[in-house]
Order: sequence, then C-alpha cells, then structure tokens
Amino acid sequence: MWRQACRPWGPHIHQLTGYVDRWSARAGGRLRFMVSSAADRPYTLRFVRHLCADPNPDGPGYREVPLKTPLDGRREGKFHAGSPGSYARIEALALPKDGGLRLSATIWPTLPGKGRQSLIAIDVAGVAIRLELGPHGGAQLRIGGEIIAVDAPMLARRWYAIEATIAAGGRLSLSQTPLTPVGVIVDGGRAEAAATPTPLAGIATVTIAAALEGKDLLAYYNGKIERPRISTLGGAVVADWDFSQGIGTQRIVDVGPQAAHGRLVNLPTRAMKGAGWTGAVHDWKAAPEQYGAIHFHSDDMGDCGWPESFALDVPRDWPSGFYAAHIKNDAGEDYIPFFVRPAEGARTADVAFLVPTFSYQVYSSYARPERSLEILERSRAWGSLLETPGFNPDYGLSTYNYHADGSGVSITSMLRPQLDTRPRQMSLVDPAPKGSGTGRIGCDSYVIDWLDRAGIAHDVLTDHDLHEEGIDALAPYRVLICAQHPEYHSERMLEAIERFLARGGRLMYLGGNGFYWRAEPGLDTPHALEVRRAEGGIRVWATEPGESYNQFGGGYGGLWRRVGKASHAIVGIGFSVQGRHLGFPYSFTDGIRNERVRFMTAGIEDAAIPGAKFGDSGFMGGGAAGFELDSADPRYGTPPNAVVVAKGVVIHDDYRWVNEDMLVHRHPRPQEEWSCADMTFFETASGGAVFSVGSMTYVGSLPPETYGNVLARLTTNVLRRFIDPRPFP
Repeated sequence: MWRQACRPWGPHIHQLTGYVDRWSARAGGRLRFMVSSAADRPYTLRFVRHLCADPNPDGPGYREVPLKTPLDGRREGKFHAGSPGSYARIEALALPKDGGLRLSATIWPTLPGKGRQSLIAIDVAGVAIRLELGPHGGAQLRIGGEIIAVDAPMLARRWYAIEATIAAGGRLSLSQTPLTPVGVIVDGGRAEAAATPTPLAGIATVTIAAALEGKDLLAYYNGKIERPRISTLGGAVVADWDFSQGIGTQRIVDVGPQAAHGRLVNLPTRAMKGAGWTGAVHDWKAAPEQYGAIHFHSDDMGDCGWPESFALDVPRDWPSGFYAAHIKNDAGEDYIPFFVRPAEGARTADVAFLVPTFSYQVYSSYARPERSLEILERSRAWGSLLETPGFNPDYGLSTYNYHADGSGVSITSMLRPQLDTRPRQMSLVDPAPKGSGTGRIGCDSYVIDWLDRAGIAHDVLTDHDLHEEGIDALAPYRVLICAQHPEYHSERMLEAIERFLARGGRLMYLGGNGFYWRAEPGLDTPHALEVRRAEGGIRVWATEPGESYNQFGGGYGGLWRRVGKASHAIVGIGFSVQGRHLGFPYSFTDGIRNERVRFMTAGIEDAAIPGAKFGDSGFMGGGAAGFELDSADPRYGTPPNAVVVAKGVVIHDDYRWVNEDMLVHRHPRPQEEWSCADMTFFETASGGAVFSVGSMTYVGSLPPETYGNVLARLTTNVLRRFIDPRPFP
C-alpha cells in the first residue's frame, strides 16, 4: 500500500488528535471518528455536551455535561500522519510494445529551483520514468539511472512547453520552450543523450504533480499543468488528459483511446486559466477550453484518509446541542467537536441556533505561528488546549493562508484535525483585563449558555445541514438565531433564509461581518469548501485576473454584495468597519422609543433611554461593539421600515472602512455613520421580523451579571417576542 510521506514542517508531532466524518448528526444517527495517537499509545475516550466552552477562569464559567456511552474508557491508539500535497493518479495505462514514448505538457511553475518537482511520473515493469523540474529549476528527464536536463532555469509564473522523448534504442531528448520569451534571458533549451535501452511496455501507473518513490509520494510540484500527454514517437496518442473537462469534480478525463481517467488527491485548484487564455472571457463555463489548467500545491490538503477509530450511534435521548469526543492520554488530549440535531421528525423547540460551520471550516487550520506562541503561556495557565495549526502544518492550511508558492488557499476540507476550531480553547490574548479571547465554538457557546440559563428550548443545526436540506431544515422553526460570525454562505443557504423570512420566520443576527463571502461545497467532495476572493472585500489575498468563478458550482466568487445579494436586504445591516479586538459600549438612539419596539424594553425601561450606554463590559474585548462591525445603509438594501434602536460608534485609529465602500480616498459618509454597530429591527411583509446587532463582540457581553445585564435582558426580550406566534404588524 503506497502512502504519502509525512513532512517534518512543524516543530513537533501532535501527540493525540482526530476528526469526525461530518459536522452533525441527528439523534439516532451515526458519526465516525478518526484518531491519531503518537507512538501508538492507548487513550481514554468520553463524550461531553458543552453548555459553555470558555476556559477562562474569570469568565462566565466552563460548563460541560459528561454523557455515558458504550464506547467510554480505554482504547488502543494508532499513529497516522498528515499528508499534504496535491496530485493526480491514474491507476492503469497500457504502454505500447515498441518502447518509444513522447511525454509533453504545458506548465506554469511557481517555485522553480525549489527542489525536484515531478510533472509526469510513470512506473511500469519496475522502471521509473520521471519528467520533472530539476533542483536547478530547469526541465529534466530521468529513466532508471539515466538523467538529462536543460541547463536554463525556468522563470516563475510563466508558461513553458515541455517535451521529452524516449526512443526504443535508448536515446533521450528533452526540450523546454518558453511560450513568451523574455529579451536576453535564456530560459529555454534542449538536451539529448544516449541511454541504456529499457523495455517500457506493460500496464503502468501514472502520477501527475508528484512521484511515487518506494511507498512514499515525493517531489510535489507547485504550479499549473495543462494538457499532459503521452504518445508514441510515431504520433499515436496513448493518453491525453484534458483538464478543461470535469472542472467541478475531482476526476481528470483522458480523451485518448484508453479513456484512462484519473482522480485528484488533496484538492488542487481547478478552473485555472491556461496558456491560451485571451482575457476576453472571465467565466470558465463560457470557454472551458481556456481553463484547462490545474494548480497543484505541495501543501494542499483534502481528506486525511485515516481509518475509523470508533463510531458513535448518537443516543436518541441526547438533546440537540454542542458536543465533543474527549480523548486523552499522558502525552496529550483533544476535543473533537460535533453537533447533535433532533431525531428525524422530532421537532423539540420553536428556536433553532444556526451553527456557522461554513465559517468555522473556512477559517480552520489558520496557521499563524506567532499567534500560537503568543497564546501558549495563557493556555497553559488556563488548562485549555495547547495545540494550534501554527505548530502542526501537516494538517493543511486555512483559506486565510497563502500556499508555499504565494498563491492564496481557496479550498479547505473538514476531514482533518481542525486544531483551532475546538471547545475549551482560546484564540487570542484578549486585551481586556478579564477577556477570554475566544473564537468560533468558544464564543458561540455563550449563546447556548444564555439560552440554557434562560430556560429557552432550542435546537441546533449547522450551515452544512442548511446547505444540504435548504428550506426544509428551517421549516419546523419559528425563530432562527445566527451566531457571532456567520461570514460564509452558499447560494442555497441564502435562498433558504430568504424563504424562511418570506414565510413569516423571525431572525436574530447576534454577530458582525455576516453574510459576506460566497463559499460553495464540492458536489463530489461535500467535505470541501471553496472560496474565491474576487474584486473587493477585506481579504488577505485576491484571485488572479480571470479566475474569480468557483470551480464548485461555477458561480461568481467573492462578496455576495457583488452579485446583488447584500446582507443589508436580509438582516438590515452589512459589514462596514474592522479594527482591533477591542469592545466598546452601545448607546440607545431615539429609535428605542418607537412604539414598534416597546417589547424590547420590558423590565429595563429606566435604562433604555436615548443616549444611555449599555454593553460596556464583556469577555470579548471588554465591550459589546467591537472587532468587526455592521451598519445600516439604504443604498445597499436596508429596508425603509428598519429602526436603529442603538449604535455602537467606534472612533479609533485602528478601525478602518471596508474597501468595497471606497471609490476615492475619502469615505462617502460621515465616520459615525459607518464606523459603528447598528442595532436594527424591522418587520417583514409576512408577519415576521429581523433583529440584528452588528458586532462580533456582542455575544461576549451577554454573560456579565450572570446574563442579567441590560444587553442580555434586551436580547432575551426580543427572543421571547419572536417566539410569540402573534404576527408582527
């Protein structure tokens, strides 16, 4: 059994970790868990339900409920490595009996000169044929112990035609031709040599963009490859892989006589423009022949492919909520999170909390070594999880990282340990004196804790459930609560939420920077999500010209605003400013006196007056309005009946506008209109309503005073009115 070689990128091996086969299951369903334990050490297993996953000893209080299962106790461990690096694999190709072969491809290398990188690797009858980039950056051909190479190194990010021939008598030739020569720079050439004749006939395996050496895959290529071909010296096609076909899949198509189709491993990027791209077409669906390239990376990561360690049949009496498999031994520990939904047909509540697993996954495995070191001391002091992606790059990267070749990561998989998406974990050193620095599961658990302490029945469902089931996932519920940072959505998810509101549903958006980017899962890889960062938006990398349409689904990537689906039309507000992880208070506006929102102020009438501040403490940055903020703007679709009941205005040197709002160097609106979180309410035409808060630190201000502060009481008032079946006027 061949395998990919583990690469020692990180400073150490994670001693005990794992992942689950999907984000959620219904009670009564099954979840499969994959675990790696260094040195094959045994470990103990238990399951917990999380009510509050914040490990801060000065926080709202970590709360977990242990749950008994037949799987509990000691289990045998087995070590499994992470295996990054993408490639294509063809299991069987018949080579002709005359022994002469021609190998060719058009390539766009991104890291020439960074070690040996395989383009086409053929293994047949004990003979290894390798067309590759040599360590010097030029093309080379290896067959058995013979090597010929072009002396001239290639230039990065330029197109070359590469061709190698192997004559029946053993003579080898190799050419490297730049498609756009550059002045006096010599980056092409030829090489020829006599070699020992070697029989090549038989059934071969072919690897593109990597090479099988013994049982390990090595020599991963960084860059694009277009139209790799194998033919006889007489011109007869043996195999011709046309990457412009099947762009949305992980299958490569051979248009040659054998139909020797292959599979892609570790999610390389497709819908990439090829050498013939003219610039006249930017949508690959309109001219797929111009998008016949695949971009391979040595640090792409898909399904880890570890074997199942145990499977949980979720007990039917487990309530819907946040859960984790807790694994531990003397060398390490991990919490593998998952979410439980009610059993099929067993509606248990009027309220659904939508867990933003699309956003979790897009951010997960965000390798930031400096952040890993920064939080280490406090994590140890708090007894929280220590491992981070910065220490463990063999599990792949986030779409907020760059690949080794400088291109942005656009595809991410959940079938791997997502070490920064865990309960009992901190994400950053919070600057507030008693700040928790939580993210994702940790801060979203504040919502679960608030609902539990308020005695409000609720179910959870995930973004992945919503994408898979559409409006049917929301149909049982009257109220939908969206979390602290629901940034990424598919088209199917947005349509489901719009239909939910059109039917009279009520939506509470308790976060900021929501409904911002498009993310689409693969049809044949539902565990994978793709993000193309096109045109505008706060982003760490941008798509190359002509490469802004998703390979998954073919839609235009980037901001939903750019395709006419701005969040303002859904939740009344949209992302407008970003700054440091600092929290500031809200102040009530005159809108709080509007008769339409009287239900919000029950029991807090004396505090809810125009100009009064609230939300001035919390476990995320020290206040309710901070980090990333959303404001109302009728230009983008804020409904005319929307009422802004409070504003968290943040005037701070580090807070800057989103670039998609800017046409010139001055912002078109006064700063207090865009550098703020607008707490907004409006009714829908179908008797429903929307309440939005517009801040990523808002949920961190729910817990103070044991959820009895003004902000928490106002939020509870809104939820109780939203649960009330009486239609809004």
